[in-house]
Amino acid sequence: MWGVIILPAQNAVSPAETQKLRTALTLLPERTRQGIANGDTGEFLEDFKAVLAGDRDDLLRLVDKTHALPDGYQPPDTVPLVKNNFYAISRDNLALRKPAEQALRLMGAAAQKDGITLLASSTYRSYDYQVTVYNRNVRLSGKETADRESAQPGKSQHQLGTVVDFGSISDAFADTGAGKWLAAHAGEYGWSLSFPDGYEDVTGYRWECWHYRYIGVTAAAFQKKWFSNIQQFMLEFINAWRAST
Repeated sequence: MWGVIILPAQNAVSPAETQKLRTALTLLPERTRQGIANGDTGEFLEDFKAVLAGDRDDLLRLVDKTHALPDGYQPPDTVPLVKNNFYAISRDNLALRKPAEQALRLMGAAAQKDGITLLASSTYRSYDYQVTVYNRNVRLSGKETADRESAQPGKSQHQLGTVVDFGSISDAFADTGAGKWLAAHAGEYGWSLSFPDGYEDVTGYRWECWHYRYIGVTAAAFQKKWFSNIQQFMLEFINAWRAST
């Protein structure tokens, strides 16, 4: 695994790039390093450059229990979700960033061709709304349980405006037609499952089969190819890479 050894590159890689890669890897948790696939360093960096070049909309920000959003953060370009011919909405006060909403339309249209209607049940949450959600979960379940299922205010991916909770927002969603379709095809449209089964020690949250984040098609393919298809591994690496400049 990388983090132990970087395989010799077949493509041209500058010494500076190689050193920066080594530095970024040293900043990562051991579990993340183990989740990065062995491969040619040059090929990895070429793929990575394409991801960074394509991140014009700042879709790859790491937000988790230890990486909070800046105080007062608001997504720059949210649009309301309205009734349409591509996907269904659970209520009228939902919103997403424009790139995510456009991608949801494309994915919803593809799902409909397979006889599936995607239902967006929860999307952008402001800091204040996340306060309400988190406090309610603490009140109902206790803090320990709530922290496995609900982000503290300022540390929620929902505040990015690029997340959709689909369907019933329950474990039962995994066995529905929509749940199975998303598991098989979401990455093709740039959507990534944030909290996969068996990775609570990595993500900080239990499995959420309904919670998908839009990261872009190029990044979704990069995640699948090099990071065991685990979003957290990729975002931690990108964060470490940027921190090593």
